[in-house]
Amino acid sequence: MENYENQKPFVKATVLETSATRPIAKTFMANVFLWMFAALGVSTFFAVWFANSPAMLQMLINAEGTGLNFLGWAVMLSPIGFVLLMSLRFQRLSMPAMITLFMLFAVIMGISLSFTLLAYTASSVVGVFAASSAMFGVMAVLGYTTDKDLTSFGRLMMMGLIGILIASVVNWFMNNSTLDYIISIVGVMVFTGLTAYDVQKLKRIGEGVEYEGIDTTSARKMSVLGAMTLYLDFVNLFLMLLRLFGRRD
Repeated sequence: MENYENQKPFVKATVLETSATRPIAKTFMANVFLWMFAALGVSTFFAVWFANSPAMLQMLINAEGTGLNFLGWAVMLSPIGFVLLMSLRFQRLSMPAMITLFMLFAVIMGISLSFTLLAYTASSVVGVFAASSAMFGVMAVLGYTTDKDLTSFGRLMMMGLIGILIASVVNWFMNNSTLDYIISIVGVMVFTGLTAYDVQKLKRIGEGVEYEGIDTTSARKMSVLGAMTLYLDFVNLFLMLLRLFGRRD
């Protein structure tokens, strides 16, 4: 009885700590998905706007109309810079700066996606978007609810992602339709897998916020960075499915 009484404060502290952590984890994940959906909304708006505005697209195409001009190439390549900047300068960037960069990233991604929308019929784009949303949702729920550690699985998916990037660069010179088809199939598998892995990883980050003593500002910045990760998973899954099942004009 004496030992039990001595342990009661510890038990109570543990219960209170666990109870406090769960809302924090849920709030963190809610913020991640909130920022992700906001960015997708911004990208969708600009993608549709530019796709339906020849005058806006003309600003990105060279005078001969045969390819992209300097501004067009900047739009296509700058998202990589945004990802690196937000990831590498995470500690030094303020929360308003993170949000601003993320929204600018979403705008530029939307503009770059407008060229993709022009290549496919509207009905196939909508259909593939719905399919991508369903697949992403299922894998996100799986990643959030599973008790299995997906770390090893995530490493395998990252290796697959590196393979896709290398194969895509090679195929940019070869322009082989068969290789392009294979890349798209592997890409769908990789990005569906990464969705589950990234959601579980973000859930654990949310659960660790309380225990690791992470301040509120850092936690909020992590939610924006996490939103960018899931945004990229979804967009790449959508593009891979569109390459496989989209109907061209």
